[in-house]
Amino acid sequence: MKKSQRRLLERIGSRRVPRDLIITPEMARTICELSFELNRQIGVLIHRSGKIEMVIVGDHSSLMIPALSQVRATEGRLRGLRLVHTHPGGEDITDDDLMDLLFLRLDLVAVLKITRDGLPERLYSAHLVPAGGDEKMWRFLEPVHPAAQQDSFGDLVEALEQEFSRRQHTAEVDRGRDRALLISVSTEPRHQAEASLHELAELARSDGIIVLDQILQRRSRINPRLILGKGRLSDIIIQALRLDANLLLFNQELNPSQIRSITDFTDLRVIDRTQLILDIFAHRAMSREGKLQVEMAQLKYLLPRLSSRDDALSRLTGGIGARGPGETKLEIDRRRINDRLARLAKELKAVGRERYRRRARRRKKDLPVISLVGYTNAGKSTLLNTLTDSAIVAEDKLFATLDPTSRRLRFPEETEVIITDTVGFIDNLPEDLLQAFKATLEELAEADLLVHVIDYSNPAYRRQMAVVQNLLCELELDQLPCLQVFNKIDRVSMTKEKWAQVNGEGVAVSALDTRTLAPFLSEAQRLMKKAIAGRS
Repeated sequence: MKKSQRRLLERIGSRRVPRDLIITPEMARTICELSFELNRQIGVLIHRSGKIEMVIVGDHSSLMIPALSQVRATEGRLRGLRLVHTHPGGEDITDDDLMDLLFLRLDLVAVLKITRDGLPERLYSAHLVPAGGDEKMWRFLEPVHPAAQQDSFGDLVEALEQEFSRRQHTAEVDRGRDRALLISVSTEPRHQAEASLHELAELARSDGIIVLDQILQRRSRINPRLILGKGRLSDIIIQALRLDANLLLFNQELNPSQIRSITDFTDLRVIDRTQLILDIFAHRAMSREGKLQVEMAQLKYLLPRLSSRDDALSRLTGGIGARGPGETKLEIDRRRINDRLARLAKELKAVGRERYRRRARRRKKDLPVISLVGYTNAGKSTLLNTLTDSAIVAEDKLFATLDPTSRRLRFPEETEVIITDTVGFIDNLPEDLLQAFKATLEELAEADLLVHVIDYSNPAYRRQMAVVQNLLCELELDQLPCLQVFNKIDRVSMTKEKWAQVNGEGVAVSALDTRTLAPFLSEAQRLMKKAIAGRS
């Protein structure tokens, strides 16, 4: 590029555009002439204030817009920037132009076609519309010569923002809470995929997230790089725009390249199921040991993702240590995390020794131990409260209990035992989290009896039973005596067939009703005596 052409580009960048114009006729003529000489697309990003934020030179058929994270945006649903660029080949507004309009939330995208003399032919423009249902996502304006613009661009954008605001349903009480679209891309059968997505919604609500919509896409195989097709992703982004969402929550664990492929197109935060579970654990852990375990799991989750840390990843993580690009900073962050992990491992080891001493004191008293296990939100804490007349926090939320709690329980025959509540299991429990909590779950190995609490009212209770049984096998606890307790029968219409089924596999109870607990106490005491006799 010649020096004169560079100076011309610099002069363009120093100009301002009046509020009512998409672009001034003089600026349109200048970039068209320059585009004609270079045979390249030239674009300008213009802020609503009229300031030229960026001048971009592309090739003959495309224009690459750099990351806009540092470009300030106005309040509202749109970014506050418009893109005006040339098409030397004379093409209409392309699909790529519309994708830029959509993904970058631009106020407007406009194309200048060029005559054979290198002058502007007409200005072709499109903007987003706050439409719903099957309505189109954008609207095309009537082509107009840059010197013949009559409609006020400023009034148009103001009207659009007002319309978006009228469509948004954010109540005052929702301020400060994340508003999410839940997305699942699955190869599982539909009923399994839908059950898993429903569980993600429960996880989100447990973390205080407002669920706006749930999107399920089933594929024969998942694209390892993109996870979603570009067209489907565009539908999701426009849905987020219409519903005023600020978060995309994926049911599958995303690798850094998948995160980048999505965040390249949107400013929305993107997180996955693993990070959501880690966040829930971080909020709920109350004991020192629980907090240490959660922090260790979070750091282990983040560490492999540092290798491709960029703006997309910073939106995922919120940042750990000082921000900044470069290999040196990357190495510093990695070293800090490794040092912190080493310190956490030492602290957890010390806590583990103290827990071992507590178990030793308990063994000296020769008190048998019953451990409650089961899927999260199966009713373990409620059952413990009812059995021991305690007031442990028990909520209708996933992972309401993280820290193990023990109480004394006296059977009808005056036999006294220790009964322990434990963290609930869940399908696809993050491996780092399982490893971090393994030390706590090791206490289950010293139980004389495991009580597997099952939410019988959940249509997917069989799948949840299998998840718990598989995790017990993974923890090498499947050899311990286990009593299956089908809970929440107060929410189920119990027929003779259902009574016969559950009584053939275990016992049926309602943890809220003490009158239903007699069969459980009787069977638990029988199995406890059998286990103690076999141990001795």
